Amino acid sequence: MYTKYYISLILGVLLCSIVPITVYLLSGEKTTEQAYIKTVYYFEQVDGPIQPIPRKLDIDKRWLTLGKALFHSPLLSKDNTISCSSCHLIDFGGDDGFPVSTGIKNAEGVRNSPTVFNASFNFRQFWDGRASSLSEQIAGPVHNPTEMGSSWAEVVEKLNKDAYFSKTFQKLSPQGITTDNIIKAITIYEESLITPNAPIDRYLLGDKSALSEQQKRGLTYFINYGCASCHQGKNIGGNIFQKLGRVNDIPEILTLDQGKFEVTKRDQDRYIFKVPSLRNIADTGPYFHNGSIDNLPEAVRIMASSQLGRVLTDEEVRDIVALLGAFSSKVIEVQ
Repeated sequence: MYTKYYISLILGVLLCSIVPITVYLLSGEKTTEQAYIKTVYYFEQVDGPIQPIPRKLDIDKRWLTLGKALFHSPLLSKDNTISCSSCHLIDFGGDDGFPVSTGIKNAEGVRNSPTVFNASFNFRQFWDGRASSLSEQIAGPVHNPTEMGSSWAEVVEKLNKDAYFSKTFQKLSPQGITTDNIIKAITIYEESLITPNAPIDRYLLGDKSALSEQQKRGLTYFINYGCASCHQGKNIGGNIFQKLGRVNDIPEILTLDQGKFEVTKRDQDRYIFKVPSLRNIADTGPYFHNGSIDNLPEAVRIMASSQLGRVLTDEEVRDIVALLGAFSSKVIEVQ
């Protein structure tokens, strides 16, 4: 009798334990997914066309760390020779400093590599704006035959064989290494690559000594002459499309690429490009979509003529170039 009693008691305890343990384990998987922190920027608004970059953000550091490792890993390319950081050097302006970038097997691209800094503030990605978001953009270089020349299936297979990636993905997500999780990690890392506290930001936020007198003159020209009609907002650009050669003809070297037309094949899209950000512009030459202009003063003259119908004096050019130098800053350190 006592034996049956104790057996029943033990079975009852086991059953009572199994249910909460099962619920705990299941809820643990859900918690892993729900614990992801969506990136939040703390914007500050000021009067005027140019807005400061947020000085504070909330971001998921675990996914950021994984994304950083992926961004610098050549495993994303077919022959393990090219990483995202090959064309976007984090310590040197977020681009590669060449007219066009080089991919696998030394294949040359056709467009200048834009800086990855502050790319999260662009309304679309790529020079022709064909990607609507950072996450959508990521697949482009991976699949492009002259860039990484790979596929998500190949990338997933290689990452699964890597001890760090296999363990880290599994730790962050029950699904482990998937295309969506790769994109998620890289996107979060790229969302962290913002450059607040440039002299222009400090000036806009009240520190009137942050700009020199020459830079202040340049800012007056920049706004009054109409540069800020396209280059405005947080990214001082990157939030509209515009026709290159809106008022006057552009140099012939800039006509070889017809911009958005190459994607849509619509006549109204000829020479339409996403207006590039001017953040860190002094550090990211050469300039324009094909990197054909190697100095900033010449780029300023071309834009003033082709977009605004203005012929600038040498002094005006120097003042505007001085202002452009005030748009540079280092990537924020995520605490």
